[in-house]
Amino acid sequence: MSSVLEQKQQIVEEIREKINNSQAVVLVDYRGLNVAEVTELRKKYKEAGVDYKVYKNSLMRFAFKDAGLEGFNEFLTGPNAIAFSFEDPVAPAKISDEFAKNHKNLEIKAGIVDGKIIDSDQIKALAELPSREVLVAQVLGGLNAPITGFVNVLQGNIRNLVYALNAIREKQEA
Repeated sequence: MSSVLEQKQQIVEEIREKINNSQAVVLVDYRGLNVAEVTELRKKYKEAGVDYKVYKNSLMRFAFKDAGLEGFNEFLTGPNAIAFSFEDPVAPAKISDEFAKNHKNLEIKAGIVDGKIIDSDQIKALAELPSREVLVAQVLGGLNAPITGFVNVLQGNIRNLVYALNAIREKQEA
């Protein structure tokens, strides 16, 4: 077996492993971006812990087929780069969407979340979601609100009882 074929097989295996281990994957067409813009995009991905890389479409096709995601192959036309997020499922969508708003040449093509292929509109909707920390805080706040209300009701009843007892005492003293 030739060393070139072995290298290609290793790259396909690397892509497949990244797909299988990722919380989210976003495919973008970077055609028209200059070097400075691509460098800026790479920096934003890196700061968020997102792995961003350019692979040959033919190698990505093999990797997606091996991962059981043949439907993704229809998006593999033209120059593509792929962003893998292993921790935050929203990060690559947010970064890609924000960058695409400021740089019209970046096209969001498709993605994968929870093993399901999603289109660019779904990626944009995902990008609009608040961060995981904000969502957790909102849920906890929602759970905490009824308890706080119940405590206030109990305190109000006790407070009213104290006022009534004080009024009775003052009336008896007078």
